[in-house]
Amino acid sequence: MKEKILVTGGTGYIGSHTVVELQNAGYEVVIVDNLSNSNADVVDNIEQISGIRPAFEKLDCLDLEGLDAVFTKYQGIKAIIHFAASKAVGESVQKPLLYYRNNLGSLINLLELMPKHGVEGIVFSSSCTVYGQPDQLPVTEEAPIKKAESPYGNTKQINEEIIRDVVASGSPIHAILLRYFNPIGAHPSALLGELPNGVPQNLVPYLTQTAIGIREKLSVFGDDYNTPDGSCIRDFINVVDLAKAHVVAIDRMLEGKQEEKVEVFNIGTGRGVSVLELIHAFEKATGVKLNYQIVGRRAGDIEQVWANPERANKVLGWKAETGIEDTLRSAWNWQLKLRERGIQ
Repeated sequence: MKEKILVTGGTGYIGSHTVVELQNAGYEVVIVDNLSNSNADVVDNIEQISGIRPAFEKLDCLDLEGLDAVFTKYQGIKAIIHFAASKAVGESVQKPLLYYRNNLGSLINLLELMPKHGVEGIVFSSSCTVYGQPDQLPVTEEAPIKKAESPYGNTKQINEEIIRDVVASGSPIHAILLRYFNPIGAHPSALLGELPNGVPQNLVPYLTQTAIGIREKLSVFGDDYNTPDGSCIRDFINVVDLAKAHVVAIDRMLEGKQEEKVEVFNIGTGRGVSVLELIHAFEKATGVKLNYQIVGRRAGDIEQVWANPERANKVLGWKAETGIEDTLRSAWNWQLKLRERGIQ
């Protein structure tokens, strides 16, 4: 058994897939999650896939004493992967204080406790939102950080700055900031996937819920952007590929291979896919016709963004491998499995 890793938000969408990959790589995992946007039965599904049951503590990362007790209970945690955060762009505009309190407070608590408990490093779940609408595409890690379009995006920028400031102050920790593009899809077993509470804020779960009849129709926000088909362009990355990037980052950190105490990597495919292309790829992959309509643009949406992932490819030795049709098929299989389980 390799080192012990704490995964905050580990029953969430990306967190749960990452726990599986960590366990497959031999790491011992402790999950902390308040279940605000996930379910405890995810732990059962992780065990079913990997054959190992991770330790699970139901806890809010804003609870400093509770977190302190977790580090004391599970002695020897070597690193943290920090996913726990509120993440809906639209909601953050309506409830900015909730986002600032949750997303900043949870990170501050972890950074405060790390030196006390001998935790060596943190992999932070960041986002391509920090780039805004980039001046050049594909976007590299050297692209300027632009004023955030939402409080959610701003919390990612501020958290990156907090980590840099803490490391610069002499704190004995290392950090790797992973700026993801758009994670989609589900585990090939169809035991893990994206299951947001309420109406989905993200495109693919809304798409699959429309395809299965839970939602009446899918809205495409705008077809008059300066793109080949007029719809927004994104870099859609398979969630299992994304999860594997976290394992590689942990390996790099704990093996002492970092060239700087804070490193940044774009985690994307390097290919831009428009919303309309994604819809057609889903129809081709599954044989299911989608009921969709073009509506007006949505406030805060960036026209087009996709990654230059060369640095992650070369330095981390990580590469996105799964094609868009296979990824969309996995999302559809997950939706079908949810229906089998009676979950709408």
